[in-house]
Amino acid sequence: MQLIPFFDIDLHDIDAHPGKGEPEHQHFDLRFLFRLHTTNEVEVRLQEEEVGGIEWRPLDKTASPSLREKLLKLPLQAEPETANASALIYNDHGEYLLHLRDYFPGEICEPGMWSLLGGGREPQDATLEHTVRRELHEEADLHIADLTPFGTEEATDDAGRTVPIAIYAGRWNGDPRDLHLTEGVMLAWFAPDDLDRLRIAPTTRDLVRRHAASLPTSTAPQNRLVPHEEHRASPHGTVLNVIGVHLYLERPDGTVLLGLRHPDSAFAPSTWHVLAGHCEQENAITCLIREAREEAGLHIERQDVELVHVIHHIDRAGDRPRMGLFFRARAWSGEPELREPDKCTQWKFWDPAALPDDLVPYTRVAIGKIQNGELYSESGWPA
Repeated sequence: MQLIPFFDIDLHDIDAHPGKGEPEHQHFDLRFLFRLHTTNEVEVRLQEEEVGGIEWRPLDKTASPSLREKLLKLPLQAEPETANASALIYNDHGEYLLHLRDYFPGEICEPGMWSLLGGGREPQDATLEHTVRRELHEEADLHIADLTPFGTEEATDDAGRTVPIAIYAGRWNGDPRDLHLTEGVMLAWFAPDDLDRLRIAPTTRDLVRRHAASLPTSTAPQNRLVPHEEHRASPHGTVLNVIGVHLYLERPDGTVLLGLRHPDSAFAPSTWHVLAGHCEQENAITCLIREAREEAGLHIERQDVELVHVIHHIDRAGDRPRMGLFFRARAWSGEPELREPDKCTQWKFWDPAALPDDLVPYTRVAIGKIQNGELYSESGWPA
């Protein structure tokens, strides 16, 4: 419920009330307006000695002609005060910094989704710019020299109310891995064209793209690709991780697609596994679409792909570490076919509650985490 500021004084005569010892006098009523921002019922406790009843009604159904006339002169929409601020941070490679939130449904806003860094205004914040700077410091120990007001994003809270968020834009070219993150799971750069594959609020996605389109050509972020010699050298002791792309294909009945690997397969022979492949000189989504077509004759569109889990795993101690990206296809065409019988001998949809015993261990872990809505896990690492 929102309280609209005081808008009227009503002056009227009151007859004498001997029982209360009150003489005849004039009475001033200071009138306030309450407007609901939710369809949920709001409990109101009456002071019965003062009023005989109460009800919510549209402005044009107000009984008093003079009061109705005054109410109808008010603005039709009364926006709630902006008390939240977020940072729209971009770099010179055409990417935007996003924050993967913790998966705590009912406890935080947008659980398990990618969002902007930011938060609510606190008493010590003189302005909303102070709010966003404080949040950047508290959440990631991040300091941006120049922040410019860009606009307002409208989010929806758990009660279904619209919450306006002031957006401040700033340029930063650092590495998110160097930041000290105190809330959420991770920070990462994303290009505007890659946002469709993320779990992200449509308002945030549109906000990023609107900002990217607003930049002048001369100052717009440039393409991420840079000459090989300009790449930052890896620190001493760095171990390259293999990137594996996996298809989590779930039918409306809840069953999940698995393939039985060939007995002569170098990896997991005669074992069930999701459709998967290694990234070549390509991005992960392109790899997924290619592998689905080559291995099973499935056709998937880029906009129908959603990242649902990341598992960091090793098969045995000393092996090269691997990062497994599991993507859900929200839609696809075709039925699974054995396009590469030397790799896979059978496709079958399985009930996640009754998976085969001979299933690749990290695949079992990932499917369980996906079923629980968890975005990250680890497997095979020493305790």
